[in-house]
Amino acid sequence: MGVKQISKSLKASGNALGDHFYQLKVLSQKDIQDGAYENFHKKINAVGVEFLKPTQLEIFQINIGKLCNQTCSHCHVDAGPDRKEENMSFETLERCLYLIKTYNFKKVDITGGAPEMNPHFRWFVEECTKAGVEVMVRCNLTIIKANKKYADLPEFFAANKVHVISSLPHFSQSRTDAQRGDGVFQDSIAALQMLNAAGYGKEDSDLIIDLVYNPSGAFLPGDQASLESEFKRQLKRKFDIVFNHLFAITNLPISRFLDYLLETGKYLDYMHQLVDAFNPATLEGVMCKNTLSISWDGFMYDCDFNQMLDLKFTGKAKHINDFDFEEVMNRKIILNNHCYGCTAGAGSSCGGEIA
Repeated sequence: MGVKQISKSLKASGNALGDHFYQLKVLSQKDIQDGAYENFHKKINAVGVEFLKPTQLEIFQINIGKLCNQTCSHCHVDAGPDRKEENMSFETLERCLYLIKTYNFKKVDITGGAPEMNPHFRWFVEECTKAGVEVMVRCNLTIIKANKKYADLPEFFAANKVHVISSLPHFSQSRTDAQRGDGVFQDSIAALQMLNAAGYGKEDSDLIIDLVYNPSGAFLPGDQASLESEFKRQLKRKFDIVFNHLFAITNLPISRFLDYLLETGKYLDYMHQLVDAFNPATLEGVMCKNTLSISWDGFMYDCDFNQMLDLKFTGKAKHINDFDFEEVMNRKIILNNHCYGCTAGAGSSCGGEIA
């Protein structure tokens, strides 16, 4: 499996990678003498693409806070129990709701951390539901078992027709716990069974639960359809669990996964894997073209990954309080070498494969 368990965030442990500037320095290859890989900008230029621009504003993705009940070894957010300060305020959520309604976003994608730990989470979900907007919540599953006050989340999700998206690295305990911590697998299975009991994943139900798979080491995910078929077979056979779809997501070389790559000496090998697997066809479907990513403090980014590297919008409108539709739609999307993670093989987005 290869990825070690950790107890603190990079920021809390004083790791240099807790600073986004240092991560960008690594990605820029400034200290690499041998084995350098081709810059992402040059790669897309070689296939006739000068830059990327948004095509529409469809998904309003909010990182509602970095507070989490887990400290997963692959987490690109560097979330954990020690990230208590970075939590979205009620005022910022009100502004988000205004933009969602005003500009007719089709979906609201709420992520974290464990988004449910934000004190205004339920209010926000209910308000989005009242506005007729589809709500997606990226639930880590174990939060349902973490504390009695979260035990009713399956019913809350069902009442608001929330589209639940949950990470489950594998259908085996050893591989899941290696990536996400001891005991996570059993709690995840129990939470999935509770969601099934609330109607999620059933053939005759409109309550959708999708699972997310990402590799536990320095390699690309396998074929999404094959993985989905095997996950469905094994989870049904072993635990009588059903779900709708499985998304295969590539680990991007940022934050804790970048720390793992550097610590194990696999950084360059992994980057060369991504570069060699670059697929120009994925450029049409990358999520930065239809998604607006909002940080816990209200700044705007092209995607969740740019957010974690603090690559804010270019131009004057960098914060939701200064939102300018024309400027947002006419901007050039900020690219860097981590973008290889979204364009390798069949591609990768928050919704899995894209090509």
